[in-house]
Amino acid sequence: MASFAEMIVIFIFLIPLYAGLIWSYLHPEDSLLVGKKWMYKEEPEPSPKAIRYTKFTSMMVMIGIPFILLSFLTTNNILRFLPIIIIFAIILGALKILISEDHS
Repeated sequence: MASFAEMIVIFIFLIPLYAGLIWSYLHPEDSLLVGKKWMYKEEPEPSPKAIRYTKFTSMMVMIGIPFILLSFLTTNNILRFLPIIIIFAIILGALKILISEDHS
């Protein structure tokens, strides 16, 4: 079990991470081009698959982080498999997004 001070520090470090993930989910086009706009003369257009993948990974990480922290903070052995299940769900979701056809 983590001490109260460790939990406060973890929470403080997670605030900017969640802010970035929320921004990435709400504005996937901008988050894809962070630090890369200088490479293009014109405004690049990300593909719909890239936008869907960015939104999916942002949402999965926002959902997964609390469960992963909970699994490491508790002594319940069932929760120890949760990080593996979340990684498996991310891989399956990414494959579904990348393999699916664009219907636009």
